[in-house]
Amino acid sequence: MAKKQSWTQNKNTGHLIALVFYIAVGYFFYVAASNMNYVWKWNSVPKYFAYEEITNVEAPIDGKLVLEDGKYFLDGDEKVALPKLDSSFSFEYKVGDNIYQYDYIASKKETKAGPILNGLWVTLKISFFSAILTFFIGIIVAFMKLSSLSFLRSIATVYITVVRGTPLLVQIFLFYFIVANIFELERFVAGVLSLGIFFGAYMAEILRGAIQSIDKGQLEAARSLGISNFQAMRYIILPQAFKRALPTLVGEMIALVKDSSLVSVISITDLTKVGKEIVANTFSPFETWIVVALLYLCITSVLSFIGHRIEKNMQAKGGMS
Repeated sequence: MAKKQSWTQNKNTGHLIALVFYIAVGYFFYVAASNMNYVWKWNSVPKYFAYEEITNVEAPIDGKLVLEDGKYFLDGDEKVALPKLDSSFSFEYKVGDNIYQYDYIASKKETKAGPILNGLWVTLKISFFSAILTFFIGIIVAFMKLSSLSFLRSIATVYITVVRGTPLLVQIFLFYFIVANIFELERFVAGVLSLGIFFGAYMAEILRGAIQSIDKGQLEAARSLGISNFQAMRYIILPQAFKRALPTLVGEMIALVKDSSLVSVISITDLTKVGKEIVANTFSPFETWIVVALLYLCITSVLSFIGHRIEKNMQAKGGMS
């Protein structure tokens, strides 16, 4: 007879209790904010994502509106072209009407991406290019650490020790104010290089440990079959090493996305910098930082989901060993 499951071990009950707990925490912060006489401004949040921009075309002179060869003109004391005016505008006057100077001839509404979306795009770009650089540096430095040449091992050891032993924020400042000035690099490039170099050191140690965890007998067996060291590393050792290191690699990518917020200190208009600017202009810190936090959470959740899917596919094809 199966043992009856305790309510404390029931999955659905656990989810319900967790939900109640977080609702209670959210309500606590809401009440705390209410006691501060904080005025919530959630209705202003949508315009941070997208807004409508109205473009008006003024009449530069008095004259009659004419259309010739698909182009609009004002025919007065002189004939003035209206190059910004086209069929996408909503006209206040008809062709042939007399218009006075400074009157609005037409207007156009355009939906444009707000600062939050622009900042999100910059964050995604920085994270993407930094991730590529991180893998590139990590693989090279990992092989340097495993090299039989002592000078390569020494170079890799010093790089890893220095980078892992100093804060990322300090490295960003040093890289931007010294290296970027010497080589005249743009802020974006400086930010990508700073993140890539920092996380490359951690990636190198992760990959080195994963490669060394593979039984050396596999490499010796490959040699006995006439397989070169390069082929053995590419087709036998590295695939297994990547499988073992995958959860940690995903964790590093998530950390990279979150730490990309630090590049805002060198005036890169990423998601965090946009959040600071919105708070400074609107005095709405709660709504702004909650939205920014949720966007970072969305990015990291997608990365986590992709990592889990890859891990499951690898397990289905032969396990993670």
